[in-house]
Amino acid sequence: MTDPAVYSEKLSAFSRMLRLEGLNVSPKETMDACQILAVLGFEDKSLVKTALRTIYAKSKEEQILFDQVFDGFFLSEEAMRAQAKEAAHKDAQVAQARQEAMENVQLREFTPEQLETYATMPEEAREKLRQFLEKYKDSSQRSPELYANFIHSVFAKALLEQQIQMEEAGSGGMAKDPELGLMYRDISQFKDTDIPKAITIIQSISRQINGELSAKRNKGAHSGKLDFRRTIRKGLETGGSLYRLSYKRKRNRRKHLVVLCDVSGSMIQFSEFALRFIQLLNQASESSRVFLFSETVFEADAFNLQNMDLFRNYVKDCGVYGKGTDLGSALEHLCSAKPAILNPSTTLLILSDTKTIDQDRATLALLQAKQLAGRILWLNPLPESHWHHIRSVQTFSSVCSMVSCSTLHSLADACRKLTL
Repeated sequence: MTDPAVYSEKLSAFSRMLRLEGLNVSPKETMDACQILAVLGFEDKSLVKTALRTIYAKSKEEQILFDQVFDGFFLSEEAMRAQAKEAAHKDAQVAQARQEAMENVQLREFTPEQLETYATMPEEAREKLRQFLEKYKDSSQRSPELYANFIHSVFAKALLEQQIQMEEAGSGGMAKDPELGLMYRDISQFKDTDIPKAITIIQSISRQINGELSAKRNKGAHSGKLDFRRTIRKGLETGGSLYRLSYKRKRNRRKHLVVLCDVSGSMIQFSEFALRFIQLLNQASESSRVFLFSETVFEADAFNLQNMDLFRNYVKDCGVYGKGTDLGSALEHLCSAKPAILNPSTTLLILSDTKTIDQDRATLALLQAKQLAGRILWLNPLPESHWHHIRSVQTFSSVCSMVSCSTLHSLADACRKLTL
């Protein structure tokens, strides 16, 4: 059996790589991995990969990320050299394309991000744009004003398509697993056939989060002050020896949630999935009240929210579905209610895409709510990459904490933030 210390340096570096990818890796897990490698050695790479995966990766999502990091980290010397050579070649191609973009007159009006997108486009796609420019070169020289917008729009469309492809590729091959593919797909793009599977995923993740919170609370057994009375009593059982110390447990104070949920036409699907998460997180909050709003606001019946399968019918029967959105009026209702709905022990959770009838009124009401509530967290179904184009998002995000929740994965992360 090999000394585990032999593998400690390499596995410590591997653990750092996993943390960079978002996995929660503890020193104890790294030590366990060292002990496993000391027994298995590294002759059978597939067996080592399976063994380490059981330590480092708890969910399917983490297993996919683990496999990617493992395959990239534990490479043979020959494979590493080939990979470095390929990376250098790609870097040279991107640098050449970046220089071409800066010299191209048609691309000078685009943002640096769009120019970088052009630089990362496949050579075939860039060649098509060059052929397009060559085709309309004479016409654009004769009538620059007439053809300038047309050429700009064609380039903009090509760059947008490339950005979308890059975002999809950024999911790291999640589409190979249908369940993980659904985790990273925009919620607004779900089909009716996807909804049952999405609900099952939500239930599974909620159980996982509840388990994490429960384990975290149980870990804090010795985080309180020493309990002298119980310690002395236990000491009497052993003839006065005080070797068993008792501690006062800190009281687990769960949050009081007030959920303000936009149920206008564009928000109904996102709100349904978000509420499913929140309703299932019994470890995250002690109590919660849900207020639905569009042009008007009303408190949702807790009995009806127990059966989320009928949520859409419930919203439509209430008469608010499909109308405009008046966030300011809804926030004013919460702030002025008697007895008070918002107080320092309350976390206000807003589910909305920030679209509203009167933005200035909503901003003032949000500032008032911030003074009354202990914390405000805004779950926004719009991808964060779109935020800089939308004035209302920029305004509201400067007042409170806003989290992008366009996918089930990001929605789960946002729900974890409720426990912080």
